[in-house]
Amino acid sequence: MIATGRRRVVVTGMGTVNPLGKTLDDFWTGLIEGRSTARTIDHFDTSRVTTKFASLVPDFDPQEYLERKLVSRNGRVTHLAVASATLALADSGLNLDQVDRRRVGVELGTGIGAFLEFYEGSAGFAAGGRVSSFFAPMIIPNMAAGQIAINLGLTGPNSTTCTACAASTQAIGNAARVVERGDADVILACGSEGDTGIMGLAGFGAVRALSTRNQDPATASRPFDAERDGFVIGEGSATLVLESLEHALKRDARIHGEVIGFARTDDAFHAVAPHESGEAASRCITLALADAGIEAQEIDYVNAHGTSTGLNDAAETKALKMALGDHAYKIPISSTKSMIGHLLGGAGAVEAVATLLSMKHGMVHPTINYQTPDPACDLDYVPNVARVHEVRTAISNGFGFAGQNAVLVLRRFEA
Repeated sequence: MIATGRRRVVVTGMGTVNPLGKTLDDFWTGLIEGRSTARTIDHFDTSRVTTKFASLVPDFDPQEYLERKLVSRNGRVTHLAVASATLALADSGLNLDQVDRRRVGVELGTGIGAFLEFYEGSAGFAAGGRVSSFFAPMIIPNMAAGQIAINLGLTGPNSTTCTACAASTQAIGNAARVVERGDADVILACGSEGDTGIMGLAGFGAVRALSTRNQDPATASRPFDAERDGFVIGEGSATLVLESLEHALKRDARIHGEVIGFARTDDAFHAVAPHESGEAASRCITLALADAGIEAQEIDYVNAHGTSTGLNDAAETKALKMALGDHAYKIPISSTKSMIGHLLGGAGAVEAVATLLSMKHGMVHPTINYQTPDPACDLDYVPNVARVHEVRTAISNGFGFAGQNAVLVLRRFEA
């Protein structure tokens, strides 16, 4: 996003709480080691669902980030969001007491919000129980963004995007637009999802989106592999602190990278299936490159949406080949979901963090569990082993139910 008249937007802070860990170092180490986080669920009865495993955040205590009374009044999606936002703010070094909080805001993406708490509250009421006075505010999708603002005292722009699995990719793009227009100096761009409960497993299982490799969950998420049979549902959150370059330089901030392009399109085809042609997703990539003012040949790496579902992986491969041409065969492409599962609306933000960490370390993480090549997926998916590779410019894809597509172009910062 560096066209004349637009403020440059840089990333000055990152924080994530996901199945690989609660620090950037733990996250990166897990990615490079190619560690699967899918595990059999043992904290509730899974006898009525076909898929019996998920990727969960280990040892997470929301009271480290929220007052005790607020923990009980908010859903897990909010707990995770506040945690990642708090970590990202600390990483940014931004002192909120030294800036105008009216020009610091929040953009959040979530696919379904407090779905787990909605189910539990509804089931309790149906069984004859009372509805808590906190039920309604707890379950509305914008509560996570609102609670971040309340917790940190941010009175700038605040918005929530609910475009399924593209939500937090789009939230980052929306945040960049707010900053580049000058409507705010700093935006915390967050993605969060906290539904790995029984209804999440039942609902996504009913549309046959989930893997059923119950005997070996660690190998269940296998994007682009010919034997993929669905995604692994996961939970987690990530926040990126987006800041105008001018504001960041004035406070001598460390800069992780720059958001230089963003686009969104829609397949207008089906509620849960991508269009097999990949045309709208391809156009989204092309528009994002045009927004960044760069050519396809300048892309060094793609962090793919890569869900491990038959239709998505094949359509995304087509989209990349249409948008990037022969260059698609020359660059590494990997799926973070192969290790942490599909964080639904939270996926895009976590994957943007992974992409920026690749730029920092000069290495790209693998797509694990890749064993059997699929003729429909014939690109370089960095199978199983991390690879040393310089990443200056990358794209991060997010594609959601109802065909909602979002693409970010990220670049290593250069003054």
